[in-house]
Amino acid sequence: MSREDFRRDLRGAFESISGPSSPSLSARVHEALVDAPERRGGPLWLAGAAVAVIVVILVGILFVAGPLSHRQVVPVVPGASPSPSPSTVVQQLGPFTCGTDLALNTLQPASNVIFVDGVRTGTHSGYDRITIQFQNGRPPTVEIRPQANATFTQGASGQTIVLQGSKGLLIIIHNADEHTAYSGATDFKTGYQGLVEARQTEDFEGTVQWGLGLNGDGCYRAYFMSSPDRLVIDVQTS
Repeated sequence: MSREDFRRDLRGAFESISGPSSPSLSARVHEALVDAPERRGGPLWLAGAAVAVIVVILVGILFVAGPLSHRQVVPVVPGASPSPSPSTVVQQLGPFTCGTDLALNTLQPASNVIFVDGVRTGTHSGYDRITIQFQNGRPPTVEIRPQANATFTQGASGQTIVLQGSKGLLIIIHNADEHTAYSGATDFKTGYQGLVEARQTEDFEGTVQWGLGLNGDGCYRAYFMSSPDRLVIDVQTS
């Protein structure tokens, strides 16, 4: 191999590992690696060995300074699970209905007696809510009957009771028992905009009833939720 061929091969090797760079830098490195040994009159094999060592060093530098060195390093915590990407879960609720009777039927056997173990109320943007929670499943049937007034009948006694509000909503829960597992309040005077009072009107022979005193149009929606099983009734306020 001639010296000219050797210099050309060295230049090609240098350019293949160094990539695009400053022309002046390349010229200076070429001069130091290839041309200088010739001017000094040193043996060709010694120059080649020196260049080989320098090439190995340059490859190591380029590897360390290359794209791998710019990866983001995320510490791993033993036993930790990776965090999922943020997501928004929106519960899709049905529309409100006004002045219409509703029956919610489930696949529960009609012979099962379901224990009510919680009743609570709450107010939210656009609606007020009453939740009736069950301990051992869902009742087979729930009836909801709107009323033009807030007057109800108190269970088997036949006593008339009048709740706060201008309209009413009667909730009839079949195959249910409220006195075994529930010892909370049975009359909620809420002061809310739509659901102003909720009162138990019957707990007798497998039937539980609640009367709701309402203001406004009396529009509502009703549905079951799980974990735990519960009946949810929303009264529209806007």
